Formats: sequence, C-alpha cells, structure tokens
Amino acid sequence: MSDIMTPIPFGQLVDWILEEHKNHGTVFGEHHAYHADEKYNRTIFGRPLETPVGPAAGPHTQLAQNVVAAYYTGSRFFELKTVQVMDGAELAACVNKPCIAAVDECYNCEWSTELYVPQAMEEYIKAWFLLKVISKEFGLGSMDGFQFNISVGYDLEGIKSEKIDNFLNTMKEAKDSEIFRSCRQYLLDNVDRLQNVTKEDIENIQSDICNSVTISTLHGCPPQEIEKIAMYLITEKGFHTFIKCNPTLLGYEFARKTMDEMGYDYIAFGDFHFKDDLQYEDAVPMLTRLMKVCEERNLEFGVKITNTFPVDVKQNELPSEEMYMSGKSLYPLSISLAAKLAKEFNGKLRISYSGGADYFNIKGIVDAGIWPVTLATTVLKPGGYERIIQVAKETETENASFEGVSAEAAQKLAEDAKVNPYHVKAIKPLPTRKVDRKLPLLDCFIAPCKDGCPINQDIPEYLRLTSEGRYEEAMEVITDKNPLPFITGTICAHNCMTKCTRNFYEDPVHIRNVKLVAAENGYDAWIKKVTPYPITKEGKAAVVGGGPAGMAAAYFLRRAGMKVTLFEQHDSLGGVPRHVISGFRMTKEAIDKDAAIIDAVGVDVQYNTRIESVKELQDKGYTSVILAIGASKPGTLKLEEGETVNAIDFLTKFKETDGNFDAGKHVVVIGGGNTAMDAARAAKMTKGVETSSLVYRRTKRFMPADEEELIMALEDGVEFKELLSPVKLVNGVLTCKVMKLGDYDASGRRGVVETDETREVPADTVVVAVGEKVETEFYQANGIHVNERGKALVNEETNETNVDGVYVAGDGLSGPATIVEGIRDGKRAAEAIIGKVLSKNQHIQAPEEQVYAKEGILKVTQTGKEEGERCISCSSICENCVEVCPNRANVSIQVPGMLQHQIIHIDYMCNECGNCESFCPYLSAPYKDKFTLFAKAKDMEDSTNEGFAVLDADKLICQVRYLGDIFTWTKGEETKLPAGLQQLMETVIQDYSFYLM
Repeated sequence: MSDIMTPIPFGQLVDWILEEHKNHGTVFGEHHAYHADEKYNRTIFGRPLETPVGPAAGPHTQLAQNVVAAYYTGSRFFELKTVQVMDGAELAACVNKPCIAAVDECYNCEWSTELYVPQAMEEYIKAWFLLKVISKEFGLGSMDGFQFNISVGYDLEGIKSEKIDNFLNTMKEAKDSEIFRSCRQYLLDNVDRLQNVTKEDIENIQSDICNSVTISTLHGCPPQEIEKIAMYLITEKGFHTFIKCNPTLLGYEFARKTMDEMGYDYIAFGDFHFKDDLQYEDAVPMLTRLMKVCEERNLEFGVKITNTFPVDVKQNELPSEEMYMSGKSLYPLSISLAAKLAKEFNGKLRISYSGGADYFNIKGIVDAGIWPVTLATTVLKPGGYERIIQVAKETETENASFEGVSAEAAQKLAEDAKVNPYHVKAIKPLPTRKVDRKLPLLDCFIAPCKDGCPINQDIPEYLRLTSEGRYEEAMEVITDKNPLPFITGTICAHNCMTKCTRNFYEDPVHIRNVKLVAAENGYDAWIKKVTPYPITKEGKAAVVGGGPAGMAAAYFLRRAGMKVTLFEQHDSLGGVPRHVISGFRMTKEAIDKDAAIIDAVGVDVQYNTRIESVKELQDKGYTSVILAIGASKPGTLKLEEGETVNAIDFLTKFKETDGNFDAGKHVVVIGGGNTAMDAARAAKMTKGVETSSLVYRRTKRFMPADEEELIMALEDGVEFKELLSPVKLVNGVLTCKVMKLGDYDASGRRGVVETDETREVPADTVVVAVGEKVETEFYQANGIHVNERGKALVNEETNETNVDGVYVAGDGLSGPATIVEGIRDGKRAAEAIIGKVLSKNQHIQAPEEQVYAKEGILKVTQTGKEEGERCISCSSICENCVEVCPNRANVSIQVPGMLQHQIIHIDYMCNECGNCESFCPYLSAPYKDKFTLFAKAKDMEDSTNEGFAVLDADKLICQVRYLGDIFTWTKGEETKLPAGLQQLMETVIQDYSFYLM
C-alpha cells in the first residue's frame, strides 16, 4: 500500500466513464445523476452557473475522477484543490496519514494537492474536457453550465514562481498546453464512440478554463502579504478574486464561548492563532481597498468563508499535533463570520461559503445571498457525492441573481445554528459504530444494527415488513429471537441504534419504536396462532426467576419441545420492568402482553414461589435448572455521616405508592447510570418533592447512562450537579467535594482530580444508585463456585456452572445488565440444554433499486411504520467504503453467481486518507484489508495488502498475494486461492477492464 496516487490517463478515464455507464448505469460508482434545468441558472464571473454548489478545495477536487463524480451528482462550481510551491513528495512527507477523521465533526491534517503542480494542472484540464463531454452525452446540462475556480497559496513569492505562474497562465488560457491539445485530439479521434457529442462540440470546447481564483493563506500570514497576493492576482493576472478568511476574525472569546455552549468544550485550541492571524480591524480596510480595485477593473471580488479551523489533537483523532476542524462544529463559526461581514459591508461584499454546509442548511445559506457554496465534510460521509443531488435541488430558484448578502438572514442562520440539533454536539461522546470483527475479503455486507444486538435480531427484515404494514409477519420475525416485544419495544437499551449507519446521515432509524409499532399492530393476530408446543424432549427444566432472562429461557425451552416450569417469587412475571421500573416508563398492560406469550407457548408458571435449593428441584426430577434470580443485593455507598436509600428500594416504593410517600422537599440521587436517571425522574414526580438533584463526580459526558436517559431526566427538570463527590449528609444538607477534570490520558480520556473546595446540596433524602450486586450467598449455598467478585463461574459459551445441569442467566450472572442481554443469556442456556440453535436468520434481500434510491438522501425522523422506510438495508448492500472514498478507490462489482455486490480496493487511486476506515462497520480499514487491485506487479512490493495485479488479461494470468504468499495464478490451474477470489479476479478482467492500468 502506497499513499502515492497515480493519475489515470485521459483515454482510460473516457473508457471507464463510457463503459461503466453503458454496462452498469453508473459513473465512478454514482447511481444517480443530477439533470440541470436552465431556468435555475445563475451568473457569476460573467459565466453561467447551473447550480451554486460544488466541492470545496479538498479531497473531492484533487483528481479528475473526483471532479467528474461531483459534477455527475449536481456540482457546478468547483473549487479546485489548492496548489503551492511545495508539492509532490516534499508535501507528502509533511502530511501524516491517515489524514481525515469525519465520523462526526470533521478533522483533517492535509491542505494542498498531493500531486506535483504540473500533474494537478493536467488533472484539472482532463476533468474540464470530461465534464464538457458528459454534460451533453448524458443530458446532464449545458456544456457551459459549470465553472472551475482555482485555489493558490500560500505566499506571493511562491505564487510568482515559475511553476505556479505557468499553472495560473495555463488555467487561464490552455490552448497551447500539451495536455489540452492531447485531450482534445483524443476526443476527436474517438468521436464515433459518442452518441450526442459532435466533432463541432469538441472543437468548440473553450480553452480559457478559469477566470477566477481563491487565495488560500497560511495561518499567521500578515495582512500586507495577503493584500499583495490579491493585488497581484487582480492587477497582473486579471482574475476575479476571493480571499479565504478564517473564523479567527471572530476573536478567541467568541469562538471559545460558542464551542463551549454548543457542547464542543472538549475541542482544544488556544488564542495563538487568534492573535497571529489577520485581525478584523485590519481585514475591513484591506477588503474595502480590494473591492475598489476590482470594481475599477470590472472584476468581481469577495471573501471565501472559511479556512478550516486549527485545533489541538488531544484524543488521538489524527497522527499529528494540530488538525483542522470542519463540518457541523465549524458551521456556527463560519456563518457567524459571514453575518458579521455582511453587516459590516451592508451586504455588498460577496461571500463564497464553505464550513459545515449541508442539506439541512443549504437553502438558508443561498437564500441569504451567500453563494457559491462548496462542500467537503458532508460528502465524506456515507452517501458521498450523491448527497450533492439533494443539496443542489434545494437551491433551485428561478431568475436567481446576486443582489447582495442579507445581514439579517445571515444573522438568523448564525443564531439558529447554536441550537440546531444537527450542529449542537450530543451530550455524550459517540459510541463506536464498529462491530468487533475483521473485514472479510468477500461478502462483507453487514447490518451493523443486527450485529450490535445481543440477540442478533433480524432488524432490517422486521423494519421492512413493518414499513409495508405487514405487522403479523414482522411479529413472527421478532419473536423468533425475542419473546418480549413490548418490553424491548419500550425500554430496550437499543444498542442496535448506536450501530445504525443512518447515524452518519442524520439520526438512527428508531428501531425500538418500530418494534413497538409492529407489536402493537401485529400482536393480536399473531398471538391467536400461538399454541402450546408438544412435548418432544426428555427430561424437564426448571427456570428460577420470572424476569426477562427467565421468561426468555422458559420460552425457548418450551418452544423447543421441553417441559418447563418457571418459578416466580412474586404474583406476576416481568422482574425489574414489572416491579421496579416506573409506570411513566412502561405500562402494566404492555408487560402483561409479553407475559401472555410465555403462557401461550405452554410454560407452567408457579407464582409466589421462592426457590432456595437447587438440589430440591433436582430431587423432584428437574434435569436442567436455569437460575435467573437477578441482582437484588443492594449496592451501597457509605458516607462519613448520614444514611442513604437504595435506588431499587426507592423505585419500588415509588411504583407501589404511585409516588405518594414522604421523601421530603429535596431528593439527591448519587450516580450517573440509567437507574440513577430513573430514580431522579421518579423523585421529581414524588408528592411534595421540590428539587430532584443528581450528583456525579464527573460531567454528563462521562456518565454511563444512555444519552436518551440523560435527556429525559433533563426534560423532567432533574438538576444535574456535576463534578461533585458526596462526603456527608447532616441536617438536610449533602456536603460534597468539588472535583475537576484532569488532563487527557494516552487513550484520549480525561481523568478527574479532587480539589480542596466543597459545595452543599439541599437533601432530605439521598438515594444511592451505584449498581446492585449478585446473590453470592445463594450460589455458594447451592455449591456453585464464584469468582473473587462473588459472581458465578460459568462456561461462557453455555452459561453452565460447575454443578451439572445448572445454568445462570441475566443480572444474576454478571450484575445489572440490559434486558436484551438477559434475553441473550436465557436463550444461550436454553440452547445449551437443547443442544442446538433455537432461532434462524431471516434475511430478506432488498431490491437494488430500493436501496440505491435512499443513497445520499437525508431524511428526518418519521413516525409509525414510515420510520422503517428510513432503513438503508445494509444487510443487502453495504457500500459505505465506496461511497465515502473521495478518489473512488473502493469499487463495488457484481460477480456472477454471488448474490451481493463485492468490494475491491484499487491501489493506484488511494492516498491513504483513511476515510473509509471511519465508516466501515467492521473493526478494519478497507484500504488495507480488502482484496486489492494493483496497477503493476511491482506496486505489490510497496504494500502488505492481499490482492492481485493482472499480468496477462487475455490469458487470465495474475500475480497474487494471499495469506502472505505471492504467487502466479492462471485460470484453470490448481491453486490454494479460494474459488470466490478467483471469480472476483476473472470478473474484474472481463467485465471491468477499465480498472486496469
């Protein structure tokens, strides 16, 4: 693997585009094209512009194929990647790889083209011809409907150098350049391959490629130098000119306050750049002078907002000391600077915009008179270039022209950004979206929601059935692995949603809610068909405990044909959901329906029965015993003075009395988990309670509770007392030590440090929610071995203890866990007893056209069955790595005989930016771990990737690396290479020959 990209010859690019479009209906993997309508045309720099959007100077405008993909999907304004004197190998040595991290807000540590300047120029001119051709050939718009804008930096001396001067001159007038002539001649020689483009069209392709420039300046560049560069490009070169301006113009205090208030307090930056960069008081007169100079020469002038924002690497985001922030967190700063300048110049200063623009804000930006708008972060996420189609459509306005920038509209955008859910940071750090498995060479399609679910629910399948209104069928899919659809449809911790690919679009599919919709609408019809299963297995099983784990164990055993008795010490099933979790979270009637399922399959339930002896059960003929006794031993936190109340006891009392008991006026809950949130919310609803406070020694960001639980507690009025450690309770006052967050450790986590300061919190009742403990004594009394923490020792694959035929499941196994983990444990024990898997995977292949129709389309959360329609069917087609690669270096191919598409990596197109690693659901990096196509056998030497280089396409001979060995493969000869990989290579050679260099 080498990070050196090899530009693709113009002829190969033409072949690639035409052949792929003809045979597969795509262009560089893009399935949908934007077709421009001239009634939406605008004008800038004296030339027409079909849409006011396109890719920013960055990873999407570095190579010709990137520009083509962007155009195909709706881009018409291209800010080409910045060129400077330092280029090629010299620049590459300064860029650490990977260089992009775009999982949420985006960071990067690269800035200019990684090609040599002459190479970059050739890429841009090749792209110019390609766009001219495909615009007419594929009916995408006018051949003159797009514009290139060059970006140069970073000082005047470098810009005046021979290398950059030749670049500027050629981009302004390219007719005498070798690359322009050769591209033109190739098209003329191959015009017969084109159906809609004529010889005259090719001959008329204009050679004055670019008449505008954006000046990119390094941080710390003096205002005098910036002005000199601008004056040179305006007066000497005659370019319409934009100058990039940084958010540092807003001042450190504004930036820091904005970031902190929006939840980005963890983003570290000092005031150095704010002091060293161009100052606002210097910028205004400079821009005024330059506006006047351009006006005198009939040239357009403006600012480009904004350069990415420099911040410190603190959490190992990238392998550098400093990186540049962009995307959702940059938007409030960028649009604030736009508003400030619009007001300063009464809307007369033109503003070209970048910095967090996306589907959700693009219309507001453009309608405010701020355009063109260039994109980067949004198209680095799943959906990739296809996100531009939706963005372009949002900007369609008839008779649009630049009438100035509305300072009022821009200011409103700036204010709205600070509270917009798509820009405000989540309260808690994002959980990892990865599944703990290595990426396979073949068949890597995966539904991460299913993989993230402890019981591997067939989520895409029941989402699809629910969206189609097939509720009874959805219930059949759900209950094959989950006998508690109402409980899990209401209060499941929904780890599936944290893995959902839709998180990278806008919001995850609300999987749990869809399950409840299916249950509420399909339960009655489904339950009528459920009858007790015949007894087909020898022996009988006892399940002790009627919580979720016990209910699941009994359900699966009984469904498998075993006689089962479930012993429950209370008068009803449901465990913690029934007896502890408050009614405002879940109704009794919902739990009753799940309990009825256990009865319907034929489980014998013995209520009000407490089991103390396993041996007594065995003596009664029970051949298998599953202990699902929960973790009911109260967790404790001893204060120096004062008594506390256990959270489970408090919640139980709240439920029994419906909140009608005396807890005083002020209740304090100690803890930061989900139980603590429940207790604090219950306290707030308890009769006579005026304040419910939650005390935790760290901040919300580090609380173990789910973000959803935190938000509900905040919405209910719970007061969060962060960075406090309780000490003593005396006379209605809880005294706490004040803590502070420490420095970041090697893992990127911040420690907590005790201070000498104390703080008092009113507290009539102090509730401790620090985790319940397992009933160690029960296990020991029954001869079950425990570990040093008092938990039962079990076989992790079966949950069987040292006592033959005795198993443990649920909270009683490892301590308080989630409901779905309890179901998993119960099912695992049942499968061990029966000796086989007791459910099946129910994959339903989604039609390609339905999957691709959702690609790149952002869509707000729906309600009811419509929510299931937001699922993008990852188990049928997962092409995240293809979509997010700016260079198109990961490609999806259809191999005959294989149901799903296969992914290969193309070495010569990759610069190791690392973006595909961020979005691959596996704990892997596709650019390193997918089967790789090398341009030449020699290129394999610079890589450790498994893959192939074609030695003879006609005879189907390749050099291959597989399992670390390099050997020659010839079709038909005996080999250790798996048949699937052989089919893949043969398909590439025969059906995708345009990939071959």
